Amino acid sequence: MTRFRKTPGRVVFVGAGPGDPGMLTARATAALAEATVVLVDPDVPAALVDAVRDGRPEVDPTPVSGEPADVAKSAVAAAKNGDVVVRLVAGDPYTAERAVKEVLAVGRTSVPFDVVPGVAPSTAVPAFAGVALGGTSLTADLRDGDVDLPALAGAAATLGAPVVLQAGAEQLPDAAARLVEGGLSGSTPVVVTAGGSGTGQRSVVAKLGAVAEKTADLGGLTGAVVATVGSAVDKRGKLSWWESRPLFGWRVLVPRTKDQAGEMSERLRAYGAVPVEVPTIAVEPPRSAAQMDRAIKGLVTGRYGWIVFTSANAVRAVREKFTELGLDARAFAGVKVACVGEQTADAVRAFGIVPELVPTGAQSSEGLLADFPEYDDVLDPINRVLLPRADIATETLAAGLVERGWEIDDVTAYRTVRAAPPPAPVREAIKGGGFDAVCFTSSSTVRNLVGIAGKPHAKTVVAVIGPATAATAQEFGLRVDVQPETAAVAPLVDALAAFAEARRAEAGQ
Repeated sequence: MTRFRKTPGRVVFVGAGPGDPGMLTARATAALAEATVVLVDPDVPAALVDAVRDGRPEVDPTPVSGEPADVAKSAVAAAKNGDVVVRLVAGDPYTAERAVKEVLAVGRTSVPFDVVPGVAPSTAVPAFAGVALGGTSLTADLRDGDVDLPALAGAAATLGAPVVLQAGAEQLPDAAARLVEGGLSGSTPVVVTAGGSGTGQRSVVAKLGAVAEKTADLGGLTGAVVATVGSAVDKRGKLSWWESRPLFGWRVLVPRTKDQAGEMSERLRAYGAVPVEVPTIAVEPPRSAAQMDRAIKGLVTGRYGWIVFTSANAVRAVREKFTELGLDARAFAGVKVACVGEQTADAVRAFGIVPELVPTGAQSSEGLLADFPEYDDVLDPINRVLLPRADIATETLAAGLVERGWEIDDVTAYRTVRAAPPPAPVREAIKGGGFDAVCFTSSSTVRNLVGIAGKPHAKTVVAVIGPATAATAQEFGLRVDVQPETAAVAPLVDALAAFAEARRAEAGQ
């Protein structure tokens, strides 16, 4: 008789880097994609944990604490059960004393383990703060226990090298005093950075002596920080690249459905902003599937000459119905495709289809109608248009197509319902000026945000994706500050960044 043994698992120690999800290495990303269990350091930033959770919703990252031997025991038990266990460690596994102890404990068992190095915060955070460390730097993590800082200072003075300390903010005065004791001048510049590499990063420059004497204004920085000490800090004004981004530190409200917020939030973060996603609408299937079933059947049997998509949601609804019915893009053979704008066209292209018509002017129903051909009974063998759209869509497009001689099958492809109100602190921030800007991508996001949370404060910059959204915002008494030439998410965020840069130039910053 053949006996089958359970597939052995393994433990993978993965360096999370300084905290920005974008700083994960390719190998780290691949390991997380394979993991069935993720054990996370408590000091791995929440943004990175959220990114792991969003990327693998079936795997819930588990925070771990306690002695290294106990953490290793949990990882080994899961691996022996056949799991691929990722032990996500802040920074780099082999520069964290606790992680090294865990690796040694796992190594004493029969469970195989791998190590995926991460970008060390002692290297990355100074770079994000605009400090070039050069070829040699001396590093220490004060959270791992006693460090001979006077000796470190003596070595730094001899080598002319910067010192990089990872520490709790409360440890800095004593650490600075011991560095001065070891021979560093009290006038040596130091930059203290909290939240390094993230959009919430804050850096404060002071003198080493003032930090030691607790007279330096560190701006209320708390928690884990990285302090970079040395003359290299003096060049920070010219080398700063992250904190000088146009939207750095701006809190930007993103009122979109949860599954649509990702593209905008990612682009906002690239400009240094802190996006706060507040779902205002939820997309649900139509109450009855019969109408969409008939429409898709008509698409396959040649009932339609055109299909007109007015949103990415409509494209998604058709794709989901295709999947349900076992169809693919070949069902569009012989049917011309029109899209109301580039964002919708991108969703169609992702389906493997090149749209025949996208407005050359305004990306709106009116812009599409301006370019849409009139029905010609000689050139157009089929006079019927399929228009899959939301249940609350306006009649402008359908009426305009009828005027051009087309027959319309106006089909409810999905329903939009108002989302639940956001938490009280978010509502208060919206109404009280706690957001620097808000980005509206449709009239419904304007109506629903005001309905569930109230009007944004007058000082909040209002950015809208196009003319219809602008008109709705103005109906609600909002001042429209930003509107891109092209009605799509990327141009909207780019226009907001340009607005912020122009405002900063006017202020002489």
